[in-house]
Amino acid sequence: MAASNSRSCLQYLLHLAHDNLDFRLPEIKALLALRTKPFRPCENFKEKSPFWCLDGLCEDDVRSIMARSVCAKSAFELWGHGQTHSELKTSILNYPLENMSPFMHKNSTYRINVYTFNKTLQFADRIKRIDAMEYLPFEGTVSLKEPENIFCLLEDYGTDPNNIPEHPNYIYFGRWIADGQRELIRSHSVKNRHFIGNTSMDAGLSFLMANHAKVKENDLIFDPFVGTGSLLVACSHFGAYVCGTDIDYNTIHGKGRSSRKNQKWRGPDENIRANLRQYGTERMYLDVMVSDAAKPVWRKAALFDAIITDPPYGIRESTRKTGSHKDITKPPDGIYVESHVPVSQAYHLSDIFTDLLNFSAHHLVIGGRVVYWLPVYRPEYCEEMVPLHPCLLLISNCEQTLSSHTSRRLITMEKIKEPEPSSSLFTFFSAF
Repeated sequence: MAASNSRSCLQYLLHLAHDNLDFRLPEIKALLALRTKPFRPCENFKEKSPFWCLDGLCEDDVRSIMARSVCAKSAFELWGHGQTHSELKTSILNYPLENMSPFMHKNSTYRINVYTFNKTLQFADRIKRIDAMEYLPFEGTVSLKEPENIFCLLEDYGTDPNNIPEHPNYIYFGRWIADGQRELIRSHSVKNRHFIGNTSMDAGLSFLMANHAKVKENDLIFDPFVGTGSLLVACSHFGAYVCGTDIDYNTIHGKGRSSRKNQKWRGPDENIRANLRQYGTERMYLDVMVSDAAKPVWRKAALFDAIITDPPYGIRESTRKTGSHKDITKPPDGIYVESHVPVSQAYHLSDIFTDLLNFSAHHLVIGGRVVYWLPVYRPEYCEEMVPLHPCLLLISNCEQTLSSHTSRRLITMEKIKEPEPSSSLFTFFSAF
């Protein structure tokens, strides 16, 4: 019983990719929230560090995070840590032997890896590091190809590539548990996707958005500016049913000019459904349709578990909605023109986000999240520019820098209450 209790009070080490730094903490918090677990970092936690030590978790929690995360590279059961190898040795020798013994017995096989952040070690130096850990009570056999257990020595040399110290700032040792889902960035790359457009969302960011939204199996996800469906691809990978709308008829139906080099027109099977088919998730595809986000066609009900979208900014894709400033004579009742294409007019950014938040307040379930990109001019940006709504709680605000003067911010909000009829169109907005 004592051994069981000790194994339920372990510390775990996350090794995170050193990119999209703003996005990492909201992703890990969201994935922990799916298991109703709080984010409890150990003392001396540094958000920008590539190594995070977490308390209050079990191994199943960690495996669940790593099965989803595109920010985390690997996770370890932390056996020891210190500023020097001497401190590391002391820390490891104080680790309960009953926690080690299941992975070090006579019939087991193992391997020790050495990983350094911000510094490259020669092979001989790596071997020296491993040999110096002879104090570990391993009784099993070394197996470099297919070990039952993998252990890792991790050395942190800081984050400044122009000022690399001779000795590591901190050292960790632990048992490897699982790798993250960084491979999804390559396997779902837009470069190899069947159907793409000028603004198809990067695969890594698409999966990040799905994780920030806490997308889970059997959820219903909606993208009101669906484009070529990159966000639907990411959400369907996690087992959610997906649908979307877009005002662009040609994009929805996969017609018109191709966005690929050396290809003038889109092929006969270039569409969003084909993208999901490419990744084996076509069964999660409900449908997409041509529709104006400014004039929602949905019935008044909480329909969606999450709304995830990348609204047009008017740079590479125009911001349009149906309607006209001119007086247009309507045809007599009963007379319809089959080939009629609605007149469109400019759809201002302020209106786009006001409509998006009002739509989310009415059509998300309680606890559902809306995740979207907000373009900003960096010299003038302040937090008061983020649109708010009384029914939506701001969860996170992450910046992706585009240039010295421009960036876009990934905004995540969660529905906390139903809108009141009298304030159904109320949104505080001061960004534009």
